[in-house]
Amino acid sequence: MHPLIRKVGASLAFALCAPFASATVLHFDDLVGPDSYALVPGNYGGLDWSGAGLSVFTSEQAPFTAHSGTGRVTTDWIDGGPIASTIRFLAPTVFDGAWFAGDADNSVRFDLYLAGQLVASSSMLQLSSAPAFLDAGWNSAIDTLVVLSSAQASYVMDDLTFDSAAQVPEPASLALLLAGFALAGALRVRSSNNRV
Repeated sequence: MHPLIRKVGASLAFALCAPFASATVLHFDDLVGPDSYALVPGNYGGLDWSGAGLSVFTSEQAPFTAHSGTGRVTTDWIDGGPIASTIRFLAPTVFDGAWFAGDADNSVRFDLYLAGQLVASSSMLQLSSAPAFLDAGWNSAIDTLVVLSSAQASYVMDDLTFDSAAQVPEPASLALLLAGFALAGALRVRSSNNRV
C-alpha cells in the first residue's frame, strides 16, 4: 500500500474515532457560592436537572465526604423530600457512574431509561464515609438517569461521569466509518494483487 494512502487512512481513522473517546466528569466544584448549600442549576453540565431535586453541598460534614474538591450534590434535607432524583440527558448518552458517600445504614442505585423505558438498573451500593464508585453497569445509550436512595438525604454524589452525546454515533456516521474501512481494505487487496 502506498505510504501516503496509509497515512491518510490512519489520520482519517483517528479523526473519526476521537469523538467517541471523550468523557465528561461533573465535579460540582464550580457551583461553590457564598452559601454552602444551593440548588443545582437546571441546565448544569448540559443536562436537565430540573426534576432532580438535588442541591450542591460544599461544607465539610461527616459522613458526606467529597470524592474530589469540595462540591457534591445531595437530595433536599427538608422533611418529606425525594428519595429518587431524575436527571435527563439532552441527547442519548452512555452513562458510566458516579462516586457516593453517606450514611452507612443506607444504599443507592441507578435506574437507566431510554425513551421512557427502563433498560437497566445498577447494583446497590452500600454507603460509607469513604467515597465509592457506583458503576452504571450498562454500556448502551440512555436519556434518563434516576438515582434511588433508601432514605432521604442519605448520600452525596460526586464526579458524575458520562460519555458525551458524540459517544452515540448517528447511523450516517457509522456508515461513513464502515465505508472508510471498506475502502482501506479494498485498496490493500488491490495493492497486494498488484505485487503478484
